[in-house]
Amino acid sequence: MKQNSGRPPVTVVKCGGNGDVDATAVCEDVAELVRQGRRVVVVHGGSADIEDLAQQLGVPQRKQVAPDGVSARHTDERTLDVVTLALAGRVKPRLVRCLVEQGVRAVGLTGIDAGLLVARRKKAQRAVVDGRVVLVRDNHSGVVDTVDGEFLGTLLDTGAVPVISPPAITPDGEIVNIDADRAAAAVAAALDAESLVLLTGAPGVQQDPGDEHSVLPICHVPPAGRPPRWARGGMALKLVAAREALLGGVRRVLVADGRCRGPVRRALSGTGTQVALEQPVLDQPARQESLARVS
Repeated sequence: MKQNSGRPPVTVVKCGGNGDVDATAVCEDVAELVRQGRRVVVVHGGSADIEDLAQQLGVPQRKQVAPDGVSARHTDERTLDVVTLALAGRVKPRLVRCLVEQGVRAVGLTGIDAGLLVARRKKAQRAVVDGRVVLVRDNHSGVVDTVDGEFLGTLLDTGAVPVISPPAITPDGEIVNIDADRAAAAVAAALDAESLVLLTGAPGVQQDPGDEHSVLPICHVPPAGRPPRWARGGMALKLVAAREALLGGVRRVLVADGRCRGPVRRALSGTGTQVALEQPVLDQPARQESLARVS
């Protein structure tokens, strides 16, 4: 769904699942943006709540690392149940309640509701195990293919704020886990969003993950292939999501600190890291032709 002229621009806010992210501050900021007349969608994860619930239920958790170094949660059948319970039963009600208390008409949705997020399951995934690349087939995870942007647009036009989380649904009705950052990117692209704000438990994209003073004001990512080699874990996935959003037409993608007061407005004002696509390097004949056209 592309925006019609005259409609306020859309801002998609991804509220990170890191336990350090100040969800109350995020909700207060979202409410302020709504009062200013902006249309806002909130997408959330909940890694801290997932880990906590998994421990309570005795469900072991493990990460799956792809050959390109990007890691994600391995989702077997029991973990899929934990993810669904934690996000839909714990995190989302807290966020919706907080937004409602701020006077926002918040509507909680998973990707399953109304077929909002349709994904394809990764039937077999390459992963590095004990130094060897193997195929993993029991991972109930997927990648979003389509977003019902028309449905979300209808909600936004009523003044509501959709609050969206995994899981998603496949065309044949299977439930799959999806990465919340990449889901936010897909939602932002479907809504032709002006801005996607990825809030996390760090001040931005750090060139040195252990040094908060190494935040990059601008981080360039390649239009294809692996993210920068220094990016690891969740940050690598955020950069993949940022790239997908930019390729999908989102004007601006920001990775910013979710631990502070006013996190969304601070990000929109320039605090944190703006992610941009690398410009392709022209080969010598193409570069000479380009220069000739300019001159």
